Amino acid sequence: MGLLGLLAATLIASVSLGAVTVPVDVVWTAVAGHLGVPGVHSDPISDQIVWTVRVPRALLGALVGAGLAISGVVIQAVVRNPLGDPYLIGIMPGASLGAVSVIVLGASAVGGVGLSGAAFAGAMLAFAVVFLLGRHNGQWPPARLVLAGVAVGYLISSVTFFLQTIATPNQVQRVLFWSLGSVAGASWEDLVTLSVVVLAGSLFLALNGSRLNALSADTELTATLGINVARFQLLLMLVVALVTGSIVAVAGGIGFVGLVIPHIARLLVGADHRRVLIISLLLGAVFLPLADIAARLLRAPAELPIGVITAAVGAPFFLWLLVAGSGRRTRTRVTRQGRSPRAIEPAPPPRWAQGRSARHYTAVLRGQDLPRRRGLRGGER
Repeated sequence: MGLLGLLAATLIASVSLGAVTVPVDVVWTAVAGHLGVPGVHSDPISDQIVWTVRVPRALLGALVGAGLAISGVVIQAVVRNPLGDPYLIGIMPGASLGAVSVIVLGASAVGGVGLSGAAFAGAMLAFAVVFLLGRHNGQWPPARLVLAGVAVGYLISSVTFFLQTIATPNQVQRVLFWSLGSVAGASWEDLVTLSVVVLAGSLFLALNGSRLNALSADTELTATLGINVARFQLLLMLVVALVTGSIVAVAGGIGFVGLVIPHIARLLVGADHRRVLIISLLLGAVFLPLADIAARLLRAPAELPIGVITAAVGAPFFLWLLVAGSGRRTRTRVTRQGRSPRAIEPAPPPRWAQGRSARHYTAVLRGQDLPRRRGLRGGER
């Protein structure tokens, strides 16, 4: 409930603050008028600012943050790597190549599609290549998937950088602004499609939280639970690719949200993906509108790309996580005590998932840290 209240307060602040500050009561009057509340009338100028510009922008920021955050959770679980985010599986580099191609070469060079369409197509194409190269013996081993994503990402980035070398100064500026992301161009039309994609993807992932716990622990154990590992991996990453590709097509390449927010969620609620997904969704929906407010106010009336703010906040926090995680691991070795599940790693250590008792399976599905549970025999640890 606390996060829901914080989300509501953030959205109100996002609508109210900007180059022109709109009082909260004026915001409420404009919104209530469009929601059909009787006896409420707002002036045309305030209505234009609030309903046409600020409300879509705040909602788009929340949707983008939520979608990127849950995508990061799933990617980190599938590849079992705490550095997992949409950059790691080629989605962001592919979207960048599509968008930069339109900006530099024109829409006709990519089949006549617009910038958003080219970004989405590029993201999906890069994702398909990464998954084809990452497949081995009918499955997607996490290490192979990461290596394929990194290699394809670098290859695509080299083409993107080449296009920037032949671009005009105006085109380079457009490329830079798109690459760092923005929700300034939000419209109600964008919100309809993106809302459907993000909400449907979030619902699917939330319903599969316990299976995601098993997958992040051990693929062999996942198979013994009756889950088709390869099909489940593919389904998860298809959902993530659709959500992330749709977001990038609308808001550009916003980084660090998918990387950092899942770690914050684990610090708050532990490693159980049924809770991590929900908390990450809410934290992402709060974080990005806050970053957008900062992007608007720091150099008002000019605006900064939102990726500048997310990187400035995300990178120091991630370094802090890295140092704090090392400290926790050192203390654990010295004291020989069980580790807290609220650690930097996205999943409990695989060694405790190698048991074959029903209690182990239950612990895996609940994302619990086995040494912390009571009543376990020594041989099960």
